[in-house]
Amino acid sequence: MAERVSAAILAGGMSTRMGQNKALLEVGGKPIVERVLERVREVAGGDVMIIANDREPYEHLGLPIYADLLPRKGPLGGLYTALMHSGEEHTLVVSCDQPFLSVPLMSYLISQREGYDVVVPLNSWGYPQSMYAVYGKGCIEPIRRRLDADELKVIGFFSDVRVREVAGEEIDQFDPERLSFFNVNTPEDLEKARQLAAELG
Repeated sequence: MAERVSAAILAGGMSTRMGQNKALLEVGGKPIVERVLERVREVAGGDVMIIANDREPYEHLGLPIYADLLPRKGPLGGLYTALMHSGEEHTLVVSCDQPFLSVPLMSYLISQREGYDVVVPLNSWGYPQSMYAVYGKGCIEPIRRRLDADELKVIGFFSDVRVREVAGEEIDQFDPERLSFFNVNTPEDLEKARQLAAELG
């Protein structure tokens, strides 16, 4: 059952390494952004939005589309925009280039949100996957301070809020191969994603 959280798909990147809009590239017979949308809709019972400065590629999805409130501030600016527009206390934030999001893992992250401002999984190297996490409204002011100071590292504000890290065996029970964290950034990534999608059916 979907929880009362919002969801935001960040699609504001320039796709410079790909050379074209990676969100619209097909993996498993459909654009990556549509794969992402299908999965987040399974877990988020609140509003679902796209954060993008170019509306046109996403209008067919029928979702609210919001441009960055503070332009040229990168993913942290996109996160800030999502939280400012969110209709719920917590928001699941993912990027538009993750074709293998795990519904069970996202559900688990959401279930851990009470008492925390951030619930974030760590990859196999122990690094926070900040574009696959749950954020509360309590993050807004700490993020704004970082944006105003032009300190744009996404996890830079984590020291100012309550963070729940999810790692190791907690992730293994839902996504042992860590496919959730696979991003399509390059043509090589795209080819690998298509091969994976074919193998996974």
